[in-house]
Amino acid sequence: MNIIHVIILAIIEGLTEFLPVSSTGHMVVASSLMGINKDEFVKLFEVVIQLGAILAVVVLYFKRFVRSVDFYIKLVIGVIPAIILGLLLKKHIDKWLENPLIVAVSFVVGGIILLFVDDWFNKPQINEEKKISHITALKIGFFQCLAMIPGVSRSAASIVGGMSQKLSRTAAAEFSFFLAVPTMFGATVKDLWDYKKNGYFSTPNFHQDIKFLLIGSVIAFIVALLAIKTFITFLEKRGFKVFGWYRILAGAVIIILYFAGNALHNV
Repeated sequence: MNIIHVIILAIIEGLTEFLPVSSTGHMVVASSLMGINKDEFVKLFEVVIQLGAILAVVVLYFKRFVRSVDFYIKLVIGVIPAIILGLLLKKHIDKWLENPLIVAVSFVVGGIILLFVDDWFNKPQINEEKKISHITALKIGFFQCLAMIPGVSRSAASIVGGMSQKLSRTAAAEFSFFLAVPTMFGATVKDLWDYKKNGYFSTPNFHQDIKFLLIGSVIAFIVALLAIKTFITFLEKRGFKVFGWYRILAGAVIIILYFAGNALHNV
């Protein structure tokens, strides 16, 4: 992995983290196409820079994060399912992350769902976060767990989960953003701890690894700042169909490349 790879993956992460298209899936495919060896550091890098992008939410919605204790209670409740299932399924998730075909199938299935989600849930009753109940936060948290399958998209899963609970598109998207903060913070701390525990930070590449993590996180943060508001504006006006068609097309291309013997096999 070199600095060009770092910059490209960070830009991809910042652009796609909050779109219902799966940032992890895009990084898996991009890494494969660029011939990046999927070692332990690359796996860590792809998680850490997601936190960098997620921190853009804290900056843009800072007032929400200092408004009430109940806000944090909802986030804690919403993240519990991901914590439990994440700990139980971590080894399987790491294996899934190495398979572009899983990403491609998830892209297509998720895309089909996004084509119809605006019609399925077209009578919202909740337009802001403070009206979300604790039980609704928990239900959305269970939907978010679907994103443990690469290509599903954490954003898509939690937004669709929110809309199924009668949240408006904007309210569901924003709560998805908020829920990402504790989710990715926990995942990042866990992966950093495991990486350190296994002695990888003691290698001769230590200083380069830290530099790549910092550069990647900063780039993802800056790009995400620009992407969030653009996505919300687009979502309010156009809905999810564009993202659905994009996912189906991208998934089909990945499947064709995979079975054509492309470098997508070499992950």
